[in-house]
Amino acid sequence: MDRVLSAGEPRDVGLSPQGLAATDQAIADLIARGELAGAVTLVARNGRIVHRSVQGLKDLASGEPLAHDTLFRIFSMTKPVTGVAMMILHDQGLWSPDDPIAKHLPEFEGVRVRKGEGTEAADHPPTLRELLTHTAGLGYGFNPEDPTDAAYMAAGVWTSPDLAEFSRRIASVPLAYQPCRRWRYSLSMDLQGAIIERLSGQSLPEFMQSRIFGPLGMVDTGFHVPKAKLPRLATLYRMSQKRKTLSVVERPMGRGDPTIPPTLAGGGGGLFSTIDDYARFAQMLLNKGVYGGARILSPEAVALMTANHLSDELLGGGYGVGHQQIRPGYGHGFDGAVFHDPAAAGSKVGKGTYQWDGAAGTWFWVDPENELLFVGLIQRMAEEGAPPLQAMTQALIAEALA
Repeated sequence: MDRVLSAGEPRDVGLSPQGLAATDQAIADLIARGELAGAVTLVARNGRIVHRSVQGLKDLASGEPLAHDTLFRIFSMTKPVTGVAMMILHDQGLWSPDDPIAKHLPEFEGVRVRKGEGTEAADHPPTLRELLTHTAGLGYGFNPEDPTDAAYMAAGVWTSPDLAEFSRRIASVPLAYQPCRRWRYSLSMDLQGAIIERLSGQSLPEFMQSRIFGPLGMVDTGFHVPKAKLPRLATLYRMSQKRKTLSVVERPMGRGDPTIPPTLAGGGGGLFSTIDDYARFAQMLLNKGVYGGARILSPEAVALMTANHLSDELLGGGYGVGHQQIRPGYGHGFDGAVFHDPAAAGSKVGKGTYQWDGAAGTWFWVDPENELLFVGLIQRMAEEGAPPLQAMTQALIAEALA
């Protein structure tokens, strides 16, 4: 069903206004304690936006409040968007999950695996299914104490002039582990950008604009912020461990002026967006690939993207990153996590809930069983000690549904 978001009343879709107010209060308490500068949240069910909340400040120094159209750095909430871009090309028959990465990025042909001080042959060529689930053997390139990350740094992976060179530099480094033997958070989604560019003949920003943002009416989402919109960008903070106060992050993830299009468009974490834009994206997933008459994906592609693709062995391996902890019942789809058995995972969300979050604390989920979506946007780096907002709001929304 093609549900286009419109205003509604909570009780009309089976949500308790008191329960939704409790969600607001939990966030307000965090703001009052100085844990957050502010937050913008949105809840929709059955295509009806039944709750919007804007609390706190866009900028602490000036006292300017947040607004519905405030722009946020969504960082890794870019990953599901990249997943959709990949699935568009899957719908066109241009790739299959079991394709070797090397079929589309030939520089990965014969890639070897790190073993001690040397290397060994890969058990099998890493596949696109593994690339889309963080099981292809890649690292991220940010930890100089890790051999693979250190090798990425030495190869200048993150200073590559374009995604084609980015791919070549990654392929020059041995895999961190045998494909599909581990789950490791990685630059896999950034590497997918190179595949999208090769298969589509467009740059990643051009492809996303023409095939996702434009058709969905996501007018404020992109890899940079036009100068005219810069006053709407939320100031980014991190918690100072010494002073226990929020301090400004001057160059988030090493990036300077947000009005300048990046040299390397990051499919793993480069987007800016607003609450309404991302809600449209989320509703498209709930609608099984369509929104407002624009067919983005086939229902089959959405089903494949939002299914768990991890083995029982990997689910029980103790893997994860930040608040996203892989476990029985909570696995990984393509470019996002999925509750395929919520009870086993200790959650009250509906079966098939697909979600992810971002380095600046943003979070979202789509719950097809309950026809519900939630988007939360904040501006605090999600480092150690950051509040578990996704799990907290999921528990509160479950109560509001009861």
